[in-house]
Amino acid sequence: MITQTDVKMLEETAHLAQVRGRSLWEDARVRFFRNKAAVAGLFVLIAICAFALFGGLFAKFEPDYVDFSLMGANAYQGVPSLSSGHYFGTDIDGRDLFARTVQGTSISLLVGIVGSLVAVVVGTLYGATAGYVGGRTDGIMMRIVDILMSIPFMFVLILMLVIFGRSILMLFIGIGLISWLNMARIARGQTLTIKNKEFVEAAIATGVSPFTIILRHIIPNLLGIVIVYATLLVPEMIIFESFISYLGLGVQEPNTSLGALINAGASQMTNGTLWMLFYPLGFFLITLFAFFFVGDGLRDALDPKDR
Repeated sequence: MITQTDVKMLEETAHLAQVRGRSLWEDARVRFFRNKAAVAGLFVLIAICAFALFGGLFAKFEPDYVDFSLMGANAYQGVPSLSSGHYFGTDIDGRDLFARTVQGTSISLLVGIVGSLVAVVVGTLYGATAGYVGGRTDGIMMRIVDILMSIPFMFVLILMLVIFGRSILMLFIGIGLISWLNMARIARGQTLTIKNKEFVEAAIATGVSPFTIILRHIIPNLLGIVIVYATLLVPEMIIFESFISYLGLGVQEPNTSLGALINAGASQMTNGTLWMLFYPLGFFLITLFAFFFVGDGLRDALDPKDR
């Protein structure tokens, strides 16, 4: 016979079954969306990515189309205008600045994201392996990192572009292969604190191979710091690319990047054509600030000290 006490216990059990716990990732998501600056940066970043992907659909001219009536001495006539179709005006060579800003934004984002992805993947695997294996192997691997970090990054990148040719591919390779060093040190330090945890010792006791432990147990627990570092690394890659393009060693014509557009606009400031500098520089700064706000928001959301 079911008593009233049994009915009450069943109701409490059913109520507890409906209560679902919240994981650390869900908690981090809630904390991130409470950060107004980070959310604003995320929406701005989405808008910039949409501009880079679909902005070309609204351009009336191709990026390399030259309007001969608006080039050279007549460039000041190519002011921004909706009626003419040159929404951002034209550059000194009579090319539509809106279409070229779309192309420059997409290339700069591509360089930043690809370079950051290469740095994160290589650096995380390298650092996690060094930290987990430990001993002499760890010492040798980290001394290699120290030696590479002592070499000036910008000098090596410029040297590679001069020797092997100026192309987007070499830009990807140069930025990606050198920028993983800091990520390796971060991943190695975090691995040293994780490899003695109970779940790692249990995996070792059950005969799991070291490589599998690194991939399935070590690296997933590094995702928090890796994601934060990746969001902060992308604007750094964009700055590197923009500086290289500013020197004339980055993206080459007919393609362009934000750095190349800023260089071209800065050289024409004295001619009263400020729009040539204003639009690419504006997109450059907004993109950087958006990434920084998102990175700071992720860092605060994934900080275990505040959970």
